[in-house]
This record gives sequence, structure tokens and C-alpha cells, in this order.
Amino acid sequence: MSRMSNWLKRLIPQRQAKFQDPYYRFTSIQELQTAAAMGIKLDVNRASLDDWLRLPGLSIHQARQLAELSQSGVEFYALEDLAAALNLPLARLQPFAPILQFCCYEAPHLINPNEASLATLIQIPGLNAEQAAAILQERQLGRYRSLLDLQRRLHWSAEMTANLMHYLRVS
Repeated sequence: MSRMSNWLKRLIPQRQAKFQDPYYRFTSIQELQTAAAMGIKLDVNRASLDDWLRLPGLSIHQARQLAELSQSGVEFYALEDLAAALNLPLARLQPFAPILQFCCYEAPHLINPNEASLATLIQIPGLNAEQAAAILQERQLGRYRSLLDLQRRLHWSAEMTANLMHYLRVS
């Protein structure tokens, strides 16, 4: 019996580490339920494409839809919202319920760098007047197509882009 209990003691930390890996895909609903019991949660309104792909049986198309809806500002308040977004019966998503967490966040006022004035851009925390002016100057060469396009054209570091992406919405 002690051999078995030692084996179980070693297995639990290994399993927990595996479940906490953000790129690990759960292979079954039972595994997902075990992870949920260990405290692993997926924050629906902050989930990335990779987060959604962890769920067993969710297609890349469905995961992409949910990630893009969240990124565009759509908030999900319940499992029924996810079912409606994917045009699926609620029963199809019910097995995911133990791991899903529906947190609500105050949506920041997002600024479109393709339309914002210098005065508006200067109000963004972490963006100084010189950087705001550079956005306007570079914008004269053409609209920004994405946050990545903005980062490349302005030669922003990854850290600066990460700090500003919560204030900008390129459209």
C-alpha cells in the first residue's frame, strides 16, 4: 500500500504541472474535470486562441471565433453566451463548465490610432508627446492595419506594445 501511495504522491504534482502548461491540450472531459478540481480555470473573457484550444473537442475555427469576439470587446457572462456565439446547443458546452470562469472587466475606452488626435493620444498612459506625434506622422503614409503593423512601423519594443495594447484598437 505504501508503494501505491508514494506513486500517487509523485503523480499529483506531475499532473498539476502538466495541466498548468498553457499549451497542454486536455485529452478528455475527465482530464478537464480533474484539472478544474485542482484549481485550473480558463477566464473566458481573457482567453487567447491557445487557451480555447486546450478544451477537448473544440475546433480551431470555434476557438478562433471566441478569441476574436473577446478581442473585439464582446463579453461572455454565462455558458449560454458561448453557445449562442458558436451556434451550438448548450448541452454541447456543458462539460466545459467546471473549468470555465466568467469574469467581468470594465472595458477601457479604446483609442483608434487611425483616427485619434494628438491631444487624445497624449492621454494614453505610457505614451509621451513625441511618440504620439510619431503615430500621426507615420499614419500619413497609410492607415495602420493592425497592432503589429503599428509596432513595426513605429519600431516599438515588445514591452511598449504590451503596455499600450490595452488602450489601442486598430480598425
